[in-house]
Amino acid sequence: MTAARATGGHGPLTGVRVVELAGIGPGPFAAMLLADLGADVVRVDRPGGSALGIDPGRDITNRNKRSVVVDLKSPDGAARVLDLAERADILIEGYRPGVAERLGVGPGDCLARNPRLVYGRMTGWGQDGPLAPRAGHDIAYIAVTGTLGLIGRPDEPPAVPANLLGDYAGGSLYLVVGVLAALHHARGTGTGQVVDAAIVDGTAHLSAMIHGMLAAGAWQDRRGANLLDGGCPYYGTYETADGGHMAVGALEPQFYDEFLTLLGLDGQYADARTDVTRWGELREAVAARFKSRTRDEWTAVFDGSDACVAPVLSLREAPHHPHLAARATFADHAGLTQPAPAPRFSATPTAVRTAPALPGADTADVARDWDLPALRPENPQ
Repeated sequence: MTAARATGGHGPLTGVRVVELAGIGPGPFAAMLLADLGADVVRVDRPGGSALGIDPGRDITNRNKRSVVVDLKSPDGAARVLDLAERADILIEGYRPGVAERLGVGPGDCLARNPRLVYGRMTGWGQDGPLAPRAGHDIAYIAVTGTLGLIGRPDEPPAVPANLLGDYAGGSLYLVVGVLAALHHARGTGTGQVVDAAIVDGTAHLSAMIHGMLAAGAWQDRRGANLLDGGCPYYGTYETADGGHMAVGALEPQFYDEFLTLLGLDGQYADARTDVTRWGELREAVAARFKSRTRDEWTAVFDGSDACVAPVLSLREAPHHPHLAARATFADHAGLTQPAPAPRFSATPTAVRTAPALPGADTADVARDWDLPALRPENPQ
């Protein structure tokens, strides 16, 4: 199959064709995940690129893809994208509601050309609702869902979790689940559909367990007062003597007991695990112990134990952690250290196959492999 040859035949989505209309944030990451899983992802870049874009040669979210450049505002721009959509299984776009329609590449136009197409729409606010036409970024989306308010110390403003919680967890991953579910439906029925993936919806969905705990009276609706939000002294982070930090997650009784023993506090706080009135005292004792040694020294103390304690590593340190190195959780490709594709498959393994796609670099190959001679720059429509 042409698509399989073009993508190297790696991963369970080998043979699936995806068109990505270039954007920023969750859309490119979702398309990268599909590409990592073996899909032939063609990114339609705009002339001049994005105002927030990084060096294309280092943009890891564009690995395993191919790129063509199409000016959607040119007279033949929409026609070229519709030609791609006609041959695709999935199309992903991240414009504000109504923009794709105005450009002539909305769901109606694309599904008219390809009724089996799965049309994935990635936005922050969703396709409808009072805020749908408004601009926004990850931090605003997660703010209104209640999830941002969960994070941080009770006496400080909510901590910002980079853009991992909203853009990628609540956005990209839900878009990928949605388009793959819709693709399964399309292959069984011959009917495509539109997938409306909104960061507010996905991020709210991620908090399902917390809402259950809240309803059961097992969660206080305030920051830093609960078992999993830093309120618990044996589930949190502590500073070490050298300014590093250790992460503690000793929730179960047997893990808690081992944690206290290795920390040197056994016999003093055995009953404090379930006695909330002693949590402040316990926290101070734990903090004092961790401040007595360096991060590496504490890492050695807890090595091989079931105390559920780990060092807090930086981005540059993480690839060298012995466990991650043994599993090849990170990969080096084309001079870039980057997270390896996940998850893993026994029969259809994935890999970092190509460096980040440079805008327009693959136009000739895509025109050949997708049988689109009009896409070639020398053959304008």
